Amino acid sequence: MTPDPDTARAQVQEAADVLRDRAGDAARVGIILGTGLGALADEIEVRETVPYEDVPHVPAPTVESHSGRFLAGRLRGVDVLAMQGRFHLYEGYTPWQVTLPVRVFAALGIETLLISNAAGGMNPLYRRGDLMLVTDHIHLQGSNPLTGANVDAWGPRFPDMSEPYDPALRQAAADAALERGVRLREGVYASVLGPNLETRAEYRFLRQAGADVVGMSTTPEVIVARHAGMRVLAVSVVTDECFPDALEPVVLADILAAAAEAEPRLTQILGDVVATLA
Repeated sequence: MTPDPDTARAQVQEAADVLRDRAGDAARVGIILGTGLGALADEIEVRETVPYEDVPHVPAPTVESHSGRFLAGRLRGVDVLAMQGRFHLYEGYTPWQVTLPVRVFAALGIETLLISNAAGGMNPLYRRGDLMLVTDHIHLQGSNPLTGANVDAWGPRFPDMSEPYDPALRQAAADAALERGVRLREGVYASVLGPNLETRAEYRFLRQAGADVVGMSTTPEVIVARHAGMRVLAVSVVTDECFPDALEPVVLADILAAAAEAEPRLTQILGDVVATLA
């Protein structure tokens, strides 16, 4: 649940003030880098690195593949502010804590949010290492970051979600993939609470519900970003094949290896999208 409006505004302002002092507020593009995908940071001409622990009210990631720092700099000639590592509800954080950095992004004037994540592929056409452009999502995490008193200055009480992923950004990503010869799937992302992976029956249920991949992140951040009026693009890396009739055990090392294999292609596409925003 969101804290009372005065507390919520104060926490966002305090965090934004620290980031502004350390990293400036020139960025209009924010980036959230998911599991095993933090090396896109190597493409950023980093001007300032701010550990999460230095920013008030921002929690610390507990997942080993999430570095836990803000990176301010330029990517393809565009000022960006990136999160190298994100937070999840399964870590024990509240929806407010998970999405607080997105509120801070909005307070700093960021208008476009690019998100990457690792996900299990349920569409039988998908293969490990594929990239999927998220066209829509199914939020099944059992809570919503907009629950509680609405801060009207941040967005409407009942934000529209008919098109959460910006069509122009999606087209830019598709064009970049075509130009580079990268196979880019398009589909629906389902988010669940985790941290366990799904059962065979759950994969069947999610697939029948219309999802192509499943993960444990992203949708809370997207909901808050859209509430704040940001344009959003999200790309999933298919890190394992979740076909109920041929399901095999998965370990984290395999997921990270798949993310690492796909990372150069993801870096190219996100970089090309950012370049269109110059």
